[in-house]
Amino acid sequence: MSNVRIWDISQRLGGQTPLWPGEPDVVLTRNVTISDDCPVNVGALSFPLHAGTHADAPFHYSMGGSTSDQVELVPYIGPCVVVDVRHAGDQIELEDCDWSCVNGNTRVLFRTYDIFPKLQWDANFKSISPEVIKRLRELGVKLVGTDAASLDPQDSKTMDAHREILRGDMRILEGLVLDNIAAGQYELIALPIAIEGADASPVRAILRELKS
Repeated sequence: MSNVRIWDISQRLGGQTPLWPGEPDVVLTRNVTISDDCPVNVGALSFPLHAGTHADAPFHYSMGGSTSDQVELVPYIGPCVVVDVRHAGDQIELEDCDWSCVNGNTRVLFRTYDIFPKLQWDANFKSISPEVIKRLRELGVKLVGTDAASLDPQDSKTMDAHREILRGDMRILEGLVLDNIAAGQYELIALPIAIEGADASPVRAILRELKS
């Protein structure tokens, strides 16, 4: 049995999952229940595609972008670095990042919370400045993750950080739970579901300890 440590960095989807304002609730329906006449439970799930921990597909911010079933999976699995930016203000700026840690990594996850708000929506989450995304793009980063709800502020109409992502054909993970995750190197596994035509997909995101 492997001794490699694994951290689950996913939100739980359910009735208490914090959702974007105006989004429909997460609803699990039990269509069939075990009984004398039936040997199984069977359910159905209805939820917004950007609920909980999820991967934005390029189609979310570009009409010509690929959908969740079309994206390549390579960016979502492999070595990554967790960068602690809890000290940042309302937005993560260039000076908030330890670029010596970022350099050489193609997957970068930002921790902004001391404790992730699992039971309430935080409208004032830390966004990421487009200048930071531009620097990441120039360094060859292919995936940017955050424990915040989005790369851009909640009320953004221009989606500047997402547009910088588009310029580099990068991928996005949002709503990660990085409580008790120390800054440093890990292996990331966070695969989107192949949902046809979807602008986002839930992921079961984990970090795995890297063995030297």
